[in-house]
Amino acid sequence: MTDSGVNVAPTVSFNSISMVFPDGTEALRDVSFSVDKGEFVTVVGPSGCGKSTLLKIASGLLHPSGGTVDIDREKLGYVFQDATLLQWRTVRQNVELLAELHSVDKDERARMSTDAIELVGLKGFEDHYPKSLSGGMKMRVSLARSLTLQPPVFLFDEPFGAVDEITREHLNEETLALFQREGFAGLFITHSISEAVFMSTRVLVMSARPGRIVAEYEVPFGYPRQPDLRFDPEFAKLSGQISASLRGAHS
Repeated sequence: MTDSGVNVAPTVSFNSISMVFPDGTEALRDVSFSVDKGEFVTVVGPSGCGKSTLLKIASGLLHPSGGTVDIDREKLGYVFQDATLLQWRTVRQNVELLAELHSVDKDERARMSTDAIELVGLKGFEDHYPKSLSGGMKMRVSLARSLTLQPPVFLFDEPFGAVDEITREHLNEETLALFQREGFAGLFITHSISEAVFMSTRVLVMSARPGRIVAEYEVPFGYPRQPDLRFDPEFAKLSGQISASLRGAHS
């Protein structure tokens, strides 16, 4: 609901989602939650609990066995575990790809890609190819590619799991800066409790398969978030509570 008292529909809404694969594996059971514009919601849970399956259902890559998802997929940002860059295209050409697929004209694509590349801190690397980029830089290209369409919803499927800890922390901070600037609804998947608390307005804990939401935590820290927040006693306390819920979710 807005300050004026007008009801506004959530940007993303999962309604009693269940997923059973053809081999009989039940991945998700009765999952319901929503993400509003300006929220950054992170889901943590045991390996194999259906976190990534949930994002694939949101994006339309998978269709649930039961329940519905309310989401506008026309301009959807999706950052995968791998940067999924085309090796034969330059940074600029990779960033322009989604706009190109949406038939945006050449001049507008160039403007959009220039803005997005600058936003993620890759100005000067426009003509480089993926093979010459570090893991962190590749993920920045992936972020920039989705940013070109100014999506109202961003899905993040463990995007920083393959980079070193320091690079990961920098990417967390840069992603939050983009979140503050763009105001999208963010749905983030991670195995890292520290990352979840640092990034989020809310953290959801999923059970072991079949995945269900078993706990929800409001994160009380405002934005912008400084790197030393990770050493705050309240940060450690909340991380410990989520960790305890996650241990229970494994059983």
